[in-house]
Amino acid sequence: MKIAITTSSFARYSEEPLDLLREFGAEIVLNDRGRTLTEDEAAKFLADCDGVVAGTEPLTRKVMENCPNLKVISRCGAGMDSVDRAAAEDLGIAVRNTPDAPTVAVAELTVGLMLSLLRQVAPMDRDIRSGVWKKRMGNLLFGKKVGIVGFGRIGHAVAERLQAFGVSLAYADPYVEDPAYERRELDELMGWADVITLHCAKLGGGTSLLDRGRLSRMRPGGVILNIARGGLIDEDALCGLLTAGHLAGAALDVYSHEPYDGPLKHLDSVILTPHIGSYAREARIIMETETVKNLISAFQDGTVHA
Repeated sequence: MKIAITTSSFARYSEEPLDLLREFGAEIVLNDRGRTLTEDEAAKFLADCDGVVAGTEPLTRKVMENCPNLKVISRCGAGMDSVDRAAAEDLGIAVRNTPDAPTVAVAELTVGLMLSLLRQVAPMDRDIRSGVWKKRMGNLLFGKKVGIVGFGRIGHAVAERLQAFGVSLAYADPYVEDPAYERRELDELMGWADVITLHCAKLGGGTSLLDRGRLSRMRPGGVILNIARGGLIDEDALCGLLTAGHLAGAALDVYSHEPYDGPLKHLDSVILTPHIGSYAREARIIMETETVKNLISAFQDGTVHA
C-alpha cells in the first residue's frame, strides 16, 4: 500500500506518525518540494497512491480522477476547503480531518496577535532593529469589545481565553446558539466591536465574507484578525481602510494567495505570519499522529478496502 504525505514539514518533531504508517505496512512517499503542491503536481504525485496525508494542496475532482487507486484522504488540519468532498463521495474516497488537534494552538496564536496589535509590539521591534528608539503608545485589551466571527471549536476556545482579560464578548455564527455568550448578526457585530477575529469557514464562489462594505462598518480605530481561511477578507479593501486610518491594525495568518506578496507587506500596522496557526510543536505532533490514525482506521474499519 502506497501512502503519500504532502505536507512538507511532516514528522519534523516526532517520528511517531511515520512509525505508525510503517507498522501498518505502508510504503511512504514524501513531498520534498518544501511547499504546497499545485493541482497538477498533486495529480502527478498521488497518481498511484492508495491514501494521502493531505496538506492544503487542491484536491479537486481532476486530481482524484487522475488517482484510480486513491481510497482515503486524511487532512492534517481542520479545514476542508481544499478538498472537493462531493467528488470524493462520488468516487468512493473516504475523507477525514483533525478538527480538535489545532484548536489550542490557533486560539493561543489569536490572543497573542491581538495583544501584539494593540500594544504595537511588531512595529517597535522593527524600529529597534533599524536603529530607531521610539516608544509607541498602545492600547489595553481590557475593556475592549471583541467580536468573534465563527463560534465553533476554535472560536469558543478564543472566547474562553479572552474572558481573563476583562473584555466584552459577542459572536456571529448562524449555526451556533450558545446561551453563555451574546450572539449578534454579522453586520451588527462589525459595527459593535473594537476587535474582530475570524474563525469561520470560507464562502463558496470566491466571495469575501468581509468586503469593503462590511469592513467599513467597523468602528474607527478598530483592529481585525484572520487566523481562519484565506479569502475571508477582501485584502485590497482592508489595505485601503488601514492606509486611510479608519482601521488601526490587522493580523493575518492566511491569505487569498499563498505565499502572500501583496501591499499589506508595506504597512507598519499589519502583522503577517505564514499560515502557522497549528504550528505549535505539541499541537503539531498530536495533529499529525491523529491524521495517520484516521487514515489507518479508514482502511481497518471497513470504510474502504486496501
